[in-house]
Amino acid sequence: MENSPDLDGKYLGTITIDFVKIADFLKEAAYQLKARKISDFPIFPISKGDSPIGQLLLGASEKDLSWNFFFSFFEEFQQNNIIEKAKSPEFLKTYKDPSEFCCLFVIDEEFRNFVYIPYPEDQD
Repeated sequence: MENSPDLDGKYLGTITIDFVKIADFLKEAAYQLKARKISDFPIFPISKGDSPIGQLLLGASEKDLSWNFFFSFFEEFQQNNIIEKAKSPEFLKTYKDPSEFCCLFVIDEEFRNFVYIPYPEDQD
């Protein structure tokens, strides 16, 4: 599985619309995963249906979203061999700061990839 920032235009619009609605919620979830020492590398799988990895965080119908959002982390991806052990150092080298970027794992019929989206800056 590649860790590519490229995102098919087919997905960009709906993911961005959903992300803006729940970015603060996802940022807090990432913080909690780190604070509780579950993982320093939170990953949020998203799909239109079920996800083969992670636990449901927000269902599409809960917040009028197009995607279901799940929560997971690097170690679970490694245990399930979605990220091969041999490629783990490469993945971790490209993993972005979870306090600034949300790591999404987009799951669709023909597309599965990691995408990093910056959290909106605080409007204080």
